[in-house]
Amino acid sequence: MEGVVIARKVDLSLHNSYQELKDTLVDMFRRSGEENVESYNLTYQDREGDWLLAGDVPWRIYAGGQNRQNHDWQPSCLLLLLVTEVLHSMAPRPLRLTSRRSPRKFILILLLILVPISVIAIFDHRQKISYFFRPLWDTPLPPFHHLPHYYAENVSMDQLCRLHGWSLRSQPRRVFDAIIFSNELDLLEIRWRELNPYVTKLVILEANTTFTGIPKPLFFASNRDRFSFAEGKIVHGVFTVGRTSPRGDPFVVESQQRGSMNQLLIRAGISTGDLVIMADTDEIPSLHTIKLLQSCEGVPPVLHLELRQYMYSFEFPIDYSSWRTTAQIYGPGTRYRHSRVTDLILSDAGWHCSFCFRHLREFVFKMTGYSHADRVRHKEFLHYSRIQKLICDGDDLFDMLPEEFSFRELIKKMGPIPKSASAVHLPSYLLENAERYKFLLPGGCLRSS
Repeated sequence: MEGVVIARKVDLSLHNSYQELKDTLVDMFRRSGEENVESYNLTYQDREGDWLLAGDVPWRIYAGGQNRQNHDWQPSCLLLLLVTEVLHSMAPRPLRLTSRRSPRKFILILLLILVPISVIAIFDHRQKISYFFRPLWDTPLPPFHHLPHYYAENVSMDQLCRLHGWSLRSQPRRVFDAIIFSNELDLLEIRWRELNPYVTKLVILEANTTFTGIPKPLFFASNRDRFSFAEGKIVHGVFTVGRTSPRGDPFVVESQQRGSMNQLLIRAGISTGDLVIMADTDEIPSLHTIKLLQSCEGVPPVLHLELRQYMYSFEFPIDYSSWRTTAQIYGPGTRYRHSRVTDLILSDAGWHCSFCFRHLREFVFKMTGYSHADRVRHKEFLHYSRIQKLICDGDDLFDMLPEEFSFRELIKKMGPIPKSASAVHLPSYLLENAERYKFLLPGGCLRSS
């Protein structure tokens, strides 16, 4: 059935019956030249916006004047006369009329609104989305072979060596602690106070720029007096980046700086058979670990050290995922590395305290200067008030998800890091000077601005 919809507005209050109203409308259309009418339907629009057949309306109730205001009829509502031309080749089909907007138009408008919003949201949270789906697109390194680590106070070194399957040396090895330094002055002092009794040389390399190419002061050189307790052991080097050098890949700059450590070790007088610790400043081996490795014969020539991972302070322990620190017996082929070089790792060998700074400005400095500075996606990430709140809450500075390779571990570590009230088995100098370093201990999350 095909037809045309023609509208006329009629005042219902002037009609007392359905037939009277219908006659009025038919007369209107005939005067308009619409006389070839074989069939028609009369409809009305109710308060809900739906079109109904007028014959289905309780017209007599309305005409009788009882509670007209409670019915769906509205004075001067729009009535339609559907004039149809019945096609003899097909049976009549009911035509449903509606005043609502076309669903297609509504969907199109909705898409025009949602698509740009979705694109912006995906772009803004692309790193978080990528990390959430990391278990699908990335695979972890092969698992390490963990060597059990035995230690307790008052146990002889001979016994400790035998527990590890090694033997006691007649003379301890010389130890060279070789670190890349940026601006972690407090952690550097804790590190060197911890290791100084058993280390031969403290080899430190700093650069005149950050890994991202931002010029920076030589923090160690300008604060060297603070470390006078170890002055005779310190070998300091500077990795110079020219002022005209273009800013390149921060990981390339980092690799070049680490490579220059090889020459600094030679300058420090390292020899074949010496033990060298390769680490960043905030990766601190425990004193008893260093003493074990220098005192025992049979230690693997290359060994990773498993460090307990902390964030912001020792109040927020994460796990034992830190593995980049290595202890190597120096030889002709030894090269300074901060990547995986063996499958062997000594369990529970120290501490790795990331973003463990005294001042809020130091957080900003590292956030904008280290290799992952691209994680600072918004200027407000660097606001002191935001950083302070995240430190005390144990939340991520970059609003990122944990770097995990399984959904189980990812979901397990989502959200703030649980606080710990334990300050047991921490560097001894830290506890001996607890008031000075209270920002690194439980309950000391507030930082200086």
